[in-house]
Amino acid sequence: MAPPVTELRRLLGYLPGIALLIVIGLAGKYTEIWLNRWAKAHHHSFPDIEYVLWAIVFGIIIVNTVGVHRIFKPGVGSYEFWLKAGIVLLGSRFVLGDVAKLGGTSFVLILVDMTVAGTVILTVSRLLGLSGKLGSLLAIGTSICGVSAIAAARGAIRAKNSDVSYAIAAILALGAVALFTLPAIGHGIGLSDHEFGLWAGLAVDNTAETTATGYLYSDAAGKLAVLVKSTRNALIGFVVLGFALYWAGRGEADAIAPGVRAKAEFVWAKFPKFVLGFLAVSALATLHWLNKGQLTSLGNASRWAFLLTFAGVGLNTDFRELGKTGWRPLAVAVVGLVVVAAVSLGLVLFASRVLHWGVVN
Repeated sequence: MAPPVTELRRLLGYLPGIALLIVIGLAGKYTEIWLNRWAKAHHHSFPDIEYVLWAIVFGIIIVNTVGVHRIFKPGVGSYEFWLKAGIVLLGSRFVLGDVAKLGGTSFVLILVDMTVAGTVILTVSRLLGLSGKLGSLLAIGTSICGVSAIAAARGAIRAKNSDVSYAIAAILALGAVALFTLPAIGHGIGLSDHEFGLWAGLAVDNTAETTATGYLYSDAAGKLAVLVKSTRNALIGFVVLGFALYWAGRGEADAIAPGVRAKAEFVWAKFPKFVLGFLAVSALATLHWLNKGQLTSLGNASRWAFLLTFAGVGLNTDFRELGKTGWRPLAVAVVGLVVVAAVSLGLVLFASRVLHWGVVN
């Protein structure tokens, strides 16, 4: 156990970066408010750009110009914690009936989308001469949960550090592209909040970028994108297990002990626990064990957590680092984005407008 003084020093080291996240998030929020007030006062027609985009843009400008000093990096890296906290607290805005209904709908779409995405990524990776394990990491990250899935698979398939770095950079590049293209496409083709939330949850790889993309469209789309993405996240363990068994069978990964119990323990070890927190808070809301004031407080806390998350997304989008990846992993990522976005959009429109699955009246 670390000495108390050392642990306190480590915790204090997070404060500068967290303060930076708060400043950037608030700058995004007040920029939205100020521009809307200015446009109204001067009778100008100005698009209502959500604080989500301003926070991300401010973060991107900072990291790609002056950079982020090392004193800020521990706290800036905590944005993934705030993302998970925000998702857990967001459970207060769902009842379990909604979760079951939309989770069931998204589960069917995810299975089809995941199969197509994984197959395409593995095929293109092979055609461009990438290593088998780099192709596997890209397929895992694209079909399930971006960086978290890649990190979960790293040890399971004994991937090289360079392959992991390439895969993560490519997935982050995908997320940056999706942030700025999917909302525009959604508005251009007239997607409803429900349809766009489904699409963002299916098409965007990394959870942080999925959340930001959904909320860029609307609050309702953001909520639904998080729910769909959480359903995808729940499959991490099963997908990583499949790839681990494949590479172990080729003698290029650690063998997994036979038996149902061993495999169940493997899946549980890779399972994203924050999904259970989301369901637990949703259960409390469903059972009316939280009063209206408490639900409001949890909802506001969720928005604050996401405020820090979106600032962190921007500060972690360093285009110079992404450029070091090389063209082949990025080419695979671009093909993956286009294919997954097109297939998932087709699935969403078919499910929503033909089968009327999950349509909210």
